[in-house]
This record gives sequence, C-alpha cells and structure tokens, in this order.
Amino acid sequence: MSEKDKSTNKLFKDWFDKSAAAAMADQMSAVYKDFDQKAFRRLALNNIQTLEFNDRVKQFANALHQTLPESYPKAIKIIIKSFPKLAVDSESVTDGWLQWPIGQFIAEYGTDHFDESMQAMIALTQRFSSEFAVRPFIVRYQKDTFKELLKLTDHSSEHVRRWCSEGTRTRLPWGIKLVKLVDNPAPIWPILNKLIDDESLYVRRSVANSINDLSKDHPDLVLKKCAQWKKKTTPERDWIIKHGLRGLIKAGNSEALALIGFSKPNKITANLSVSPKTIKLGESVQLSAMLENQSKKTQQLMIDYIVHYVRKNNVCNEKVFKWKSLELAAGESLELGKKHPMKTTTIRALYNGCHKVELQINGHRLADGQFTLK
Repeated sequence: MSEKDKSTNKLFKDWFDKSAAAAMADQMSAVYKDFDQKAFRRLALNNIQTLEFNDRVKQFANALHQTLPESYPKAIKIIIKSFPKLAVDSESVTDGWLQWPIGQFIAEYGTDHFDESMQAMIALTQRFSSEFAVRPFIVRYQKDTFKELLKLTDHSSEHVRRWCSEGTRTRLPWGIKLVKLVDNPAPIWPILNKLIDDESLYVRRSVANSINDLSKDHPDLVLKKCAQWKKKTTPERDWIIKHGLRGLIKAGNSEALALIGFSKPNKITANLSVSPKTIKLGESVQLSAMLENQSKKTQQLMIDYIVHYVRKNNVCNEKVFKWKSLELAAGESLELGKKHPMKTTTIRALYNGCHKVELQINGHRLADGQFTLK
C-alpha cells in the first residue's frame, strides 16, 4: 500500500477519519434502524489523530462491536445486509476500502462462529478483501478452513478464488504469521494446484505471490513443484513460475534460472576484470566481463555479479546484483561493462578491506576479481 492516496494526497491512515466514520454509520443505519450513529462516531473517532492506520481500523471494528447487537450471529447478519454492491472487477475492489474494519470485526469477534464468519468473509471478499480476516480461522481451525477454501477454488467469483490463495500466504504483508504453515505448507499445495491454470490474471498473480512466499522457507520443495507444473507448460504457467520464483531468480539460484530457460552454461568462457584495484569510500569500481560462446548452439544467459562485502567483524556477506540478460550466438564473443558504486546506504554500512567480486552466469560462478576499499 502507498503511504499516501495518490488521488487526494491524503495520508493512508487518514482514510479512516470523520467522513469515514459518518459513511460507515450511514451504511449500518440503512439496514438497522436501531443503530446508534452518534455512539458509533464517538467510539470510532476517540483520539483518532493519535492513532496509526492499524489501530484506527481496530477502533472502528470495536465501535461496531459496541453498537451492533451483542449476539455475533445477529450482528454479522446486519453487516452482510449492509454491504455495498459487488466489486465490478479486480481493479475496483480497493474502492471498498471502507469495509476494512469489518474484516477486523470478523477476525476479532467471529472465531467462535465458524460457519457464519465464513459466509461473511465470502461476501466481504467480493467487495474488498478477507485475506486478513481468514487468518485467525486458519490458526484455530486449519483443517476445516482449508476444506472450505479448497471447495471455493471453483467459485464463480475471481475475488473468492483469489481469496483462497491470498489468505493462505505464509508471508502475507500485514497479515498475522501462520507458523504451522511456515513449518509445513502441505495444506496450501492443493489450493495452488487448483488455481495454477485459473482464467483470471488477478488470481494467478496471487498464486505466484504465494509461491514466492513459500520459496523463502522451502526453496527445494518449491523448485520441485514448479518443475512438475512445467511439464504441462502454458504461457500462463510459465508466467506464474517466473513470477513465483523471482526471489530465487534474483539470488541467482541455478535451478530456478534453468526453469525459466537459463540452463547451465555450456562451453562459455568468461573473464572478469575490476579496476582500479584500490578506491576510497564514495568512489566506484569498473567491472569488465569478456564472454565467449565456444559451443555450437546459441545460449540464453543471465549475467549477475556478486560482491563480497567486508563486514565489521571481517566476515564477508554476499550480495547478488543483476547485470544483463542476453542471447549469445555460437562462436560469438562479447564484452560488458558496469560501474559499481561503493557508497554507504541506509541498509548497508561499508568497511575497509579487500572485496571479492564474482561473475555469475545462469547461477554458476565462472570468474572473479577483487578490489580494496580504503
């Protein structure tokens, strides 16, 4: 999410303000004549300017809890009845952002009522999203929740189908961590298997994001699964695999690169020169790579380079940098040049010492050089 709403330049947290409280009060009053709008606004807006986004959403949800019937089944029926029209398409779903506190309401107060909450989340995700709301149910009722979600992978709404994969992501931004699934993601695979060929890009993008999450904890398992999917290749599957493996691809994982067409280099000779040999903080080194394809076939090459940064304790940490993707014909030679700056950033402090640089092609390290930072 952007820190500011681009159309109004309003801070993201300020979406939930007086106007939002009034709009939600009107939404509830339209279907529940006994709704106390004044009390809801007072509770929702209590010290609102001191709260960040998540706390504002929680406060709105708590205000609903205190002003709707005490019985959750009765309250959630009113909420469902109050929902706006269905989102027209995947681009318009964010128009329903006012419903965000309702997902929070379900997550906080609905876990004792599995069936009613599942129906509410199915309705909510077709207006906004239920990806955060479903996670407490996965924690408490993992088997039952996955049983229902697997059925819903055949739902007519792309929003519902996407919810099945997005809500079960192991590293969903802003979502509570699903520790059991991080340790053992087995329940997720049947859902991804059902959605890998979904007609909607909106859904397929979510599948790819789930794969990328899983690759951070179970790279070997993800690579094996993608290799199986690759046996029935389609342009859509190829896109999902490439997007899903993006973390491993960025890191130069050779198996991931092979799955997207960058196989182990065959008779590629490579040299890397680094100059000058000594630089000061803030200066750059010039990297020059010489490549030659001595095989009889054209090869697709993804060129990366790896800098071994000297750390404070004199241990080196590797960082992979992207250089260039190219096609090298049989017998063809090529020279590449690249400047690499050695400047301190907010995420990386620099220390004096000898820094090794390696040339990596399709995940395989073929040449190296070094320079000294003083």
